[in-house]
Amino acid sequence: MLDATSPTHLTRPAHAAADHPMVPQQKIGVLLSNLGTPDNHDYWSMRRYLNEFLSDRRVIDYSPWLWQPLLQLVILTKRPFTSGANYKLIWNEAKNESPLMTITRDQTAKIAQSMQDMFGDNVMVDFCMRYGNPSTMSRVEAMIKAGCTRILFFPLYPQYAGATSATANDQFFRALMAAKWQPSSRTVPPYFDHPLYIEALAQSVERAYAAEEHRPELLVCSYHGVPKRYLMEGDPYHCQCQKTTRLLRERLGWDKTQIMTTFQSRFGPEEWLKPYTVDEVARLAREDGKKRIAVIAPAFSSDCIETLEEINGEIRESFEEAGGDHFVYIPCLNDDDAHITALSAVIADNLKGWIG
Repeated sequence: MLDATSPTHLTRPAHAAADHPMVPQQKIGVLLSNLGTPDNHDYWSMRRYLNEFLSDRRVIDYSPWLWQPLLQLVILTKRPFTSGANYKLIWNEAKNESPLMTITRDQTAKIAQSMQDMFGDNVMVDFCMRYGNPSTMSRVEAMIKAGCTRILFFPLYPQYAGATSATANDQFFRALMAAKWQPSSRTVPPYFDHPLYIEALAQSVERAYAAEEHRPELLVCSYHGVPKRYLMEGDPYHCQCQKTTRLLRERLGWDKTQIMTTFQSRFGPEEWLKPYTVDEVARLAREDGKKRIAVIAPAFSSDCIETLEEINGEIRESFEEAGGDHFVYIPCLNDDDAHITALSAVIADNLKGWIG
């Protein structure tokens, strides 16, 4: 990644007076955005993170007059303990950070190298988190200071949802509102049907299946859930998830009996998109007699608490307790080379007209 503070990148504009301040050379910024992570798994770190996350009206759209007292007085009194314990199970102790932070940093480094190979020193690549650190505001400010007069903002969600892509974009736009000199900007649309993304998913499935002595009887594509009401209100997430599964099935050359779509991480009392992964894997074992299944999470660009703890913990246990014998979790694409190739291609497509 380019050094934003290096004096070799500072110049004085042509025809400017001798006392004109030095300014950085113009460049293009690519800012990757992931969901976020607490700074640690202790109570107060978890409380700060959960408060920011659960106070987002894109995530929980109940009236603040009803929701905030419940959140502040009940949920944030207890949930930081349970969530912190779950984070502790997966914490990267060597780097003292969550796996999501580690993986997103690794993805950023590889994408930065890819952009360097494509465009030389004209593109600066960095990452931010919607919740927690590094904040979107801080990274946008750093890019502007480094001379980025154009920024491509890339929410790392293959499928669009108001509670993921849209709120990431909202935060990016808030950061632009605070800028004295606003850079030109673009946001990357969802890439749920991009051929290289589907290819990367398919390769990960093929590797996982090849490593198994006995082939799984079914592949469960588990996507993060949202309230069903959001679908009824026009959110395209459900349809894009279904299309991702279909395209993956077609690429693998499978029939419909070998793959299915489910939704996880339900929160609150209202109905969410169904079937619920945790219930469906138990039904598959108990009622359909499925003894061997594999689970993949195509909505997540990086392994995180919802995959490493929820899928590989709670959902695995649900299947095994219902009579399932063998559960295979297929990791997220993370910084796999095929994934980096796909993300880099999406970026290059969206930089057209600016560079290349």
